[in-house]
Amino acid sequence: MRSANSIKNVIVATVMNLINIIIGFVAQRIFIQTLGTEYLGINGLFTNILSMLGIVELGLGSAIIYHLYKPLAEQDEEKIKSLMLFYKVGYRVIGIIIALIGLAIIPFLQFIVGEVTISENIIYIYLLFLMDIVVSYLLTYKRSILYADQKTYVINLVHIGYLLIMNAVQLTILILTKNYIFYLWIKIVCRILENIVITIIANHKYPYIKDKKAKKINQKVRESIFTKVRGLVYHKIGTFIVLGTDNIIISSFLGVVTVGLYSNYNLIIQALNNLFNQVFNSITASVGNLLVEKDKDKAYLVYQNILFFNSWIYAFASTGLLCIIEPFIKIWIGSEFIIPFGVLVTLVINFYLQGMRKTANTFKEAAGIFYEDRFVPLWESLINIIASIILVNIFGLMGVFMGTIISTFVLFFNSYPKFVYQPLFNRTYKQYIKDYIPYVLATVLSIVITYFVTSCITVDNTIIQVVSNFGLVLLIPNSIHWLLFHKTNQFKYYKGLFTKLIKRK
Repeated sequence: MRSANSIKNVIVATVMNLINIIIGFVAQRIFIQTLGTEYLGINGLFTNILSMLGIVELGLGSAIIYHLYKPLAEQDEEKIKSLMLFYKVGYRVIGIIIALIGLAIIPFLQFIVGEVTISENIIYIYLLFLMDIVVSYLLTYKRSILYADQKTYVINLVHIGYLLIMNAVQLTILILTKNYIFYLWIKIVCRILENIVITIIANHKYPYIKDKKAKKINQKVRESIFTKVRGLVYHKIGTFIVLGTDNIIISSFLGVVTVGLYSNYNLIIQALNNLFNQVFNSITASVGNLLVEKDKDKAYLVYQNILFFNSWIYAFASTGLLCIIEPFIKIWIGSEFIIPFGVLVTLVINFYLQGMRKTANTFKEAAGIFYEDRFVPLWESLINIIASIILVNIFGLMGVFMGTIISTFVLFFNSYPKFVYQPLFNRTYKQYIKDYIPYVLATVLSIVITYFVTSCITVDNTIIQVVSNFGLVLLIPNSIHWLLFHKTNQFKYYKGLFTKLIKRK
């Protein structure tokens, strides 16, 4: 059942994100053609600023989902109802706090945004972004039981409908009216409808959660939740500073137009990240269910299998980014939107390092390890912000991402071996390094060889160049990984899994 749910979640998540990627590219091109790069920069900047307010959530959702694993496995309806009631109240309070903090930021907007030439009122645009995030917190809490019960695919199916309807209406409005304000209102309305549909589905699947007479959670569970939340707040702050301040730094030091240029590359990178994030999010609940058994050898075996998959897909994706993204952007929106190659290299390195965190993060989150390593993200974020500000003055746009790369090593060399390998698997720091080195070397080899070959094979037609590079990216990294790893237990595991799926059909 656990494997079946994981596979179902992964398949639906993959389909959803492929749809999202296609829609995203079409929408971005139409957005640029109708409104221009300045609007694109403002869109990215306000999304970035308001993601900062997500810190207020303090990780309550992750803590609740962790505590739902066991009662769902034991079908303890009373405990589930108590947790959902606590979650409901908590998220409504959080929504109100976010609204108040968001309003308090308004006097400082002119300093963050800088000089702009758009006709719409910047404060009104910002308020619409704020409304969108507040609405999501007030209506979204019932998603948690579907996540915890390994039913992520249900949420993703609804989200596919949301994406299709929202983008169809938004793009129609942009083409016909070029009205950015209508564009933003459509997103808010569609967000509300999506959350209502998910609430109806959750109520249908788990009718007992509608019971208004649910008891308050007991003191022991409350203390456990707040302990994890206290740990998660550090992670929330750290994650935002490391991954969420790029646009703010770029806007402050290099201007909002540079934010718009970077946004095109970021759209592609985030499309891949979202695709892979959904895969790992889809298996988190299954890992949580596994860890309840407290079999460390079995957990480590599963970890090795997931890490193998993690490494292969990010090696392939990183190679693809380096070799395909430039000619693709020329076709997609034009050669004037190309950024320097050095910036691209740092983006690819950063993408790969962030990606290789997925397996450890999945196990850490599923195990509820939030409080134990609470100070690590503070060190990571401090290093990131200082390094990025220093390096942006030396290397420009490339320096922003160099700061993120430097700070990431805090997690790789301290947090994961200490807080994941030792407590969950009884494995040493040496074993941690031993597990990762072969994958890193295989990735470097794949990228270097593939980029060299694609650089040697050039054609005048950009479309043919993209097709040629894509074919080489499919062939070379996957061949290298097959040659290096086809005799490993991890490769044999996935081969066996694939064979079983084919036979079932």
